[in-house]
Amino acid sequence: MNHTEVVVIGGGQAGLAVGYHLRRLGLDFVILDAQPTPGGAWQHTWDSLHLFSPAAHSSLPGRLMPPQPGETYPEAAHVVTYLTDYEQRYELPVVRPVHVEAVHRDGEFLRVETDSGTWQVGAVVSATGTWSRPFIPAVPGRTEFKGTQLHTVEYRSPTDFTGRRVIVVGGGNSGAQIAADLAYDTDLTWVTLREPRYLPDDIDGRALFDHATARRRALDEGRTDTGGVASLGDIVAVPPVRAARDAGLLKAQPMFARLTAAGVEWSDGMTAEADAIVWCTGFRPALSHLAPLGLRGPRGHIPTTGTQALGEPRLHLLGYGDWTGPASATLIGVGRPAREAARALADFLNRPR
Repeated sequence: MNHTEVVVIGGGQAGLAVGYHLRRLGLDFVILDAQPTPGGAWQHTWDSLHLFSPAAHSSLPGRLMPPQPGETYPEAAHVVTYLTDYEQRYELPVVRPVHVEAVHRDGEFLRVETDSGTWQVGAVVSATGTWSRPFIPAVPGRTEFKGTQLHTVEYRSPTDFTGRRVIVVGGGNSGAQIAADLAYDTDLTWVTLREPRYLPDDIDGRALFDHATARRRALDEGRTDTGGVASLGDIVAVPPVRAARDAGLLKAQPMFARLTAAGVEWSDGMTAEADAIVWCTGFRPALSHLAPLGLRGPRGHIPTTGTQALGEPRLHLLGYGDWTGPASATLIGVGRPAREAARALADFLNRPR
């Protein structure tokens, strides 16, 4: 049995950010990461993915991301290098690869069971993100389609689909970026639930973070909901998306009614044949390890106040989206809730028992 004050589950950007603050506060902690190498989910993205923001506005606490030569918006590989350096620079105690199987209550402690042993701890920070839980909607006929089906997490490069008929499903950033990636060398059909809503071309991640923060402040102060980022649009017009859109290559079709053996069919009887379908339909929070605590609420979320679970004060959740802090699923956005979580943990663990 291993012992420490805090176990952080997940060694991606959220886990490293809270680790930075836990170290500054002098807490004893360990970060358990299921990945064999540093970089979190960024090491598994498609080849052409770039950040929405310049490097200086995509940084974790304490260490600015250096610019990538020749790139205004850094590539995913640059983020992996940055996270690797960040982990080493602050000597964060990351143990990998360790898969956390379950978290249980154990009297005044929590018990973290893994494939590499058990930890008895005073508190847990879950920072596992969403990448490992891709979501594909239950569209009729999915099992009938004879072509290839893959999710965002499995897509890598347009060269894998050159000359083929490809349907991309999804009107968010991933859907738009992958559709733009495929628009030149494939017979592309882009399908969205509603007409694509592009943010103004001059808006990038800096403005998105400001809007998310302003919304959270308004809600906390009891003022009118500003709508946050969702009020601006769904798609950041990064340069590749803008180029494909302006060239007339990103013309979205409405969502189809069902899949067929050869492709898809709309409710009006129109059909389209396809060799492959790429589901850019989002993710769900990866929280199965917390099931023994019995905390799940609506939409699979665990109710929280800030990052602290309402039903278990020894548990904090970090980096899953706005419900665990404004823009907390982003590099720049996770810093503030990470700091607040670390301070709350220090207060909790140091109180008289």
